[in-house]
Amino acid sequence: MSFKEEKTGGKTIYRGKILNLVVDDVRLPNGSAAKREIVRHAGGAAVLFINDGKVLLVKQFRYAYGKELYEIPAGMINEGEEPVAAAVRELEEETGYRAEMEPLGFIYPSPGYTDEIIHLFFAKNAIYIAQKLDDGEFLNLSFVPLERVREMIENGEISDAKTVAAVYGYLLKKQN
Repeated sequence: MSFKEEKTGGKTIYRGKILNLVVDDVRLPNGSAAKREIVRHAGGAAVLFINDGKVLLVKQFRYAYGKELYEIPAGMINEGEEPVAAAVRELEEETGYRAEMEPLGFIYPSPGYTDEIIHLFFAKNAIYIAQKLDDGEFLNLSFVPLERVREMIENGEISDAKTVAAVYGYLLKKQN
C-alpha cells in the first residue's frame, strides 16, 4: 500500500524573508481529505570544522528558544546558490575561516511540518581570512575539544540537530 498523499489545492498564508507558510489540501491514501500546514524553506548548509582535535562552535541567542545555543556554523542557502557554496560563505562570514568542503550528508530537521533540508559539510584545509558577520548577527566562537563536544551532546548542553548529526556523522565515519 502506498502512503502517498495527493495535493488537491492550497494557498500561501505568509511570505517572509526566510520562510513561507502554506496550507495545502490533500487526499489521504484512504481517500479522505486533510490539511497540511507546511513551512517552505530554502534550506541550509552547516559546517563541522575541527582544528587540532577541537570543534569550532558558535554560541548565539536563538529567539525561538529564548536562550543561547551552541551550534556549528550554518546558514541559509540563497536563491540559486549551491549548498557547498553556502557552506563556504557561511563558514567565512561567521568565523572568518575559508575552507574546502567535504560532504557529510544531509538531514531533514523536522519533516512533520517543513521541507527544509540542511546539508552538512566537513571543512578541510582551512585558513583564516576575516570574520564578516551579517547585520544583526551576534555570536561567540570557541574551539572545544571533540571529546568535550561529545559530552556536551550527551548531557544536553548541545541539542541543535544539525550539530548533533554532523558530530556523530563525523565520529561514525572516523570509525570506519
